Formats: sequence, structure tokens, C-alpha cells
Amino acid sequence: MHEHIAEAVKEPDVVTVPPGAVCLRFETMKLYSALGAVRHLLDTGQVKPGDTLIDSSSGIYAHALALACHRYGLKCHIVGSTTVDRTLRVQLEILGATLEQVRPSKNLRLDQNLRVERIGELLRENPGYHWMRQYHDSIHYLGYRDVADLIGKEVPEGPLALVGGVGTGASTGAIATYLREAGREVTLVGVQPFGSVTFGAEHVLDPDMIIAGIGSSIPFQNVRHELYDRIHWVNFDYAMSGAVELLRASGIFAGLSAGAAYLATLWERERDDSRTYVFLAADTGHRYVDSAYAQHGQALGLGAMRPHEVTEQHALRHPWSTMDWPPRDSALLRGEPLLVPGAV
Repeated sequence: MHEHIAEAVKEPDVVTVPPGAVCLRFETMKLYSALGAVRHLLDTGQVKPGDTLIDSSSGIYAHALALACHRYGLKCHIVGSTTVDRTLRVQLEILGATLEQVRPSKNLRLDQNLRVERIGELLRENPGYHWMRQYHDSIHYLGYRDVADLIGKEVPEGPLALVGGVGTGASTGAIATYLREAGREVTLVGVQPFGSVTFGAEHVLDPDMIIAGIGSSIPFQNVRHELYDRIHWVNFDYAMSGAVELLRASGIFAGLSAGAAYLATLWERERDDSRTYVFLAADTGHRYVDSAYAQHGQALGLGAMRPHEVTEQHALRHPWSTMDWPPRDSALLRGEPLLVPGAV
């Protein structure tokens, strides 16, 4: 029996998806990140019950942090984007979390910058608040050890390929790290939207992108680029088509990042079927019904979708590109940082 709903909701369903892949289907994966981080802060005395935790979120992390604060008796304040919908707003209000949304923006970069600026104002006004810094604080890796342990128990022994959205870096990166520490051979395949700066695709825009949670227009210090072996960039049309095909083939109703990860998984398995492929469905498809699933009549079949294999970021192009990481002319290979030190 679980002591709190957060402990129950975080558990993923482990589902076999033909032809030979495994899907970890979460209701909200970031609960692992939020619960692990909050427990660490309490255990180390950095916060105490009754304190206020704040952070910026486009939606999913807001729900996870609000539940973690509810679980441990903390207050929660979220600076949210306009993508936080009414269903989530009402839940946050009842859970006791407070939400303020920044003004509507025409692009992701402005939206994220506005949220970070507002966080700074709140910290100056309320120095006792604790900023969770989900984008930059490595404590968000801690909770994912449990996911790695679950994979270790559920997935047969042998080489693995883990496929999923890069996001803040504290999901795929963390799970792969803990699996490798346990002695498992893991190939890590990251999924990104076009326009994300994280792996150098900011020059290829996707005006229809609504899967911002797997990429970013600002640097994330929690992304450890050296952990990844392959990167896939998938645009909205292909992510939507992948999500529709995933639902049709397996009954799994998941978000757009899962659709993109499903496409990447099938392609990688076609190239190398010597390992077990595990892909992440980080959230459900409910918030994408109107914006994506309602367009299922326009979805492309799997046979029509093939990526452009490239060797350098300047060759990236729609609708789907992929490359080995690090690329041939890489800052990593030259020993140079990919992120700006001290980025907020």
C-alpha cells in the first residue's frame, strides 16, 4: 500500500511493443525527479516542512513538484507558461500550489526567458524561497535510480538501447547513468525537437512544435552530452504520426515525445537488432488530443517515414534527422564546452 498518491502515480507500466521493443509508459515521469530531489533536500536539511519551493514549468514538472510538496508538507509556487491548461491549473489550486503564468509569447525562447526572469524577481522579493532549478541542479538525477532498477529487473539481461526525450537531461541521462553503473551495456539515444539549442539545432525551426519539454531554447546544465550515442530530431508532423501509430499498434495513449521516441526506436532497431530497445512514454496523450490526435487522419504510415542520416548539425533538416553523437566536428571532441558556464 502506498502512503501517498504520488508514489503510486509515478510507477510506469512496462509494455512489450512489437516488433520486440519495450515501452515504459508513465502517467507523469517527472514525479521521479521531483520526489527524489525533494527527499534529498529534506534529508540534507536544505529545506524543512513548511518552506516554499519554486520553479518554472511548461506543465508536467509543475504537477510533479506540486504532488511532491503535498507529499512532504511543503509549499509550492510555479511560474508557468501559457501551455499550462485549465485541468492542471485547477489541480494545482486544490493541491495548495500557487501558479502565475507569464504573458503569451510567440516563441519558446521568449517564454522560457520570461519565466526565468520572473523566478529571479521572486527570489529577490522572497529570499527564503528555494529554487528547484530543474534545468540545472543535478539532484534531479537522484529519483531515476529507481527507474534504472526497474529496467534491470524487468528487461532480460544483455545489451540495451534506451530511447527517449533529452529534455532537462535528468531522465534519459540519469537512467542510462545508473544502468551503466550497474554494469549494463547501454546505448543512449536522445530525441529532440528542431529549434532546440541542446544539441545544436537552433537554426532549424519548427513553428508547429508543441513538444517543448524534450528540447530547449536556453542551455540546460543538467544535460551531460557525453552520455549520448545517437540523437534524433523529429518535427511535429512526424511526432504526431508516431504517436498515432503507437496508439494504433499497441493501444498506448501517450504524448508527442513518445511518438518521436517510437519512430527513433523502430529506426534504430532496423539498423541493429542485437540489443533490447526500451523507449520512454513520459506522459499520457490527454493534453495533446486537440492539438495532435484530432489530426490522426493526416498521420503518415510508418513506411513513409525515414530519417535523414547526417554527420554535422548544419545538415539537419525537416521532418526527421539523425546522427551519431558526438558528431565528426564536435566541441566535445575538441574539449570545448557545449553549454555556457553559469547559464541560468
